[in-house]
Amino acid sequence: MGLFDKLAGWLGLKKKEVHVLCLGLDNSGKTTIINKLKPSNAQTQDIVPTIGFSIEKFKTSSLSFTVFDMSGQGRYRNLWEHYYKEGQAIIFVIDSSDKLRMVVAKEELDTLLNHPDIKHRRIPILFFANKMDLRDAVSSVKVSQLLSLENIKDKPWHICASDALKGEGLQEGVDWLQDQITQSDPSNEDMRGQ
Repeated sequence: MGLFDKLAGWLGLKKKEVHVLCLGLDNSGKTTIINKLKPSNAQTQDIVPTIGFSIEKFKTSSLSFTVFDMSGQGRYRNLWEHYYKEGQAIIFVIDSSDKLRMVVAKEELDTLLNHPDIKHRRIPILFFANKMDLRDAVSSVKVSQLLSLENIKDKPWHICASDALKGEGLQEGVDWLQDQITQSDPSNEDMRGQ
């Protein structure tokens, strides 16, 4: 059973459409993470860089996920903003071993957070400090400091250390995101006390 199936089970039986934007610089591991979250029979063996964007849809017993995997290449980043309005959650992936481009990741995050379609919404943001298996990787605490995540006061956010190739850290992130989506949905009022 894939993580999205488990997520659906936790959210109950009501069919709910959830639009998740998966953002981050190119080569951070976005597509690999999304692939790992799919049920094992739907996973792709060969991951190639995303050009423009791809849309992955997952139907589970209670949820219908639409994940927009946006290319992180510089020339495509301006496309991200066209999907902000529909996004109900954001997964922002950082290559924790790429210290040189951490500044660029921070600039893109700041641009995202200040966009009119995001700025005044309480949209949950899950950060994956990915590629923790690499020798040059910095800790998720260090990634958090480099991106100044402590300055995000008006949105729920969480950072997880992850290794997308092995799937490590992904479950913790999905658990957190599921809690945030459940809490923000008034139809799940009865689940909050559990």
